[in-house]
Amino acid sequence: MTNTILVGPMGAGKSTIGRLLAKELHVPFKDSDKEIEQRTGASIPLIFDVEGEQGFRDREQAVIAELCQLGGMVLATGGGAVMREQNRQALRAGGRVVYLCTSVDQQLERTARDRNRPLLQTLDPRKTLTELMSLRDPLYRSVADIIIETDDRPPRAVVGEILRRLEGLPSRDGREQSALS
Repeated sequence: MTNTILVGPMGAGKSTIGRLLAKELHVPFKDSDKEIEQRTGASIPLIFDVEGEQGFRDREQAVIAELCQLGGMVLATGGGAVMREQNRQALRAGGRVVYLCTSVDQQLERTARDRNRPLLQTLDPRKTLTELMSLRDPLYRSVADIIIETDDRPPRAVVGEILRRLEGLPSRDGREQSALS
């Protein structure tokens, strides 16, 4: 069974949609950021404080490589996971990649009260999100098998669209593939 891997910016709904999608597919849900926190016993902000972004990205790369080699799960990745070529290769090889695309306005609304996002602890979160999106959007698109807009859409509607679009997606070897296989 192949993995379904969710990529996209912070606030796109990867964790919420991922949990619902995993339930529909009757597979486990994994969140790469949560895996890092569980393995280190430290929060993402603390890892950033102690090891810097580079240290966090090294941990992220190891977790993504490992999880992408496993099969039969829904995996939500951190917003910056696509910044490293090694991660992009692992994501492409690890399953069907769904880019949950969302606007900066929606990101701001969804992340406004979240203090667990080190890159947004700035005086101008809008500017930060806009800059991140300009860098990352082409990378999200480069790994995606499916691109889905999440702005102003209920998570269950997004999950329904993912399931419909995965259903007709050909497998990497050219055969038709069911979302459940």
